[in-house]
Amino acid sequence: MTALGASAERVAVIGGGSWGTAFAVLAQAGGAQVRLLVRNPAQVETMRRERRNVRFLPELELPSALEVVELKDGAALRDATIVVCATPSRSAVEISEMVAANSAGHAGVLNLAKGLDPSTGGPLSNTWKAALGDDLVFCALTGPNHAEEISRGYPAASVVGGDPGLAERVQRLLNGERYRVYVNHDLVGLELCAAAKNVIAVAAGMSDGLEFGDNTKASLMTRGLAEMTRLGMAAGAKVETFLGLAGMGDLVATCTSRHSRNRRAGELLATGTPPSEVEAAIGQVVEGLATVGSLLAMAKRSGVELPITVEVDAVVHHGRAVRDSMRSLMTRSPVAE
Repeated sequence: MTALGASAERVAVIGGGSWGTAFAVLAQAGGAQVRLLVRNPAQVETMRRERRNVRFLPELELPSALEVVELKDGAALRDATIVVCATPSRSAVEISEMVAANSAGHAGVLNLAKGLDPSTGGPLSNTWKAALGDDLVFCALTGPNHAEEISRGYPAASVVGGDPGLAERVQRLLNGERYRVYVNHDLVGLELCAAAKNVIAVAAGMSDGLEFGDNTKASLMTRGLAEMTRLGMAAGAKVETFLGLAGMGDLVATCTSRHSRNRRAGELLATGTPPSEVEAAIGQVVEGLATVGSLLAMAKRSGVELPITVEVDAVVHHGRAVRDSMRSLMTRSPVAE
């Protein structure tokens, strides 16, 4: 792919949720020509009329030059130099096949979703390569980047990695006074951090729901980072990735923020909401609930222990009481740190 300057980028952002909308505005501010592809036709009309995403980010004004089009309009992808996927992980197969059918084949793909493909249990990069071929130019962007704060211009940082050329183009496009992007070429680590931290955040939310204190949450976060790192090492990732923005940074944000769906999901589970009703109560997809089973399967194949993930799975998929899962974690056999 020929390298382009940020001002020459034509970016198609797929997904009209909070992060897709905030990212589209960031890319527009960076000098790209941006189209935002949204599934719901009624939402498209509202966003065009109001120049706002009324449902997800009502305070963020959409630039006049930012196009909002229906997702089914495949022609919107044909001249894109970067296709950005900001839809839930469970949509990866559908969206990647749509892009394969409609793009001109020269666009790089930037994934914003933080999870695993539930149909395969594998990383989303594998799903995209299955649809677009092994020559696909692919990157993942992750880190502590709650869209609600990005849209307000609060200073934040993220990390991008995968194809070196695409990573550098994304970095040039997005870097500014309020948003800083680092490059990390450990794609395996970036994707695992993005998926695993959500499950630990569900556990942190359970602690909140039981009205435990800061010590409890700090312990869950620290031991959660340890099990995330063990799984990453077994998969060939770099330990530094888990200590950086993708790992520790995003873990802190997801376990503590009032904007975190995964933390809120754990809170709801602890206060009696059935697992099958959690997403409806929140009104958005909760990646940690869908990812936990795939992470355990990956850990089993690698011979890695994930005690916190095991207990979250027991609550989500096997009806275990949250308080019983917390007790189980505290009464495990003593070990060295």
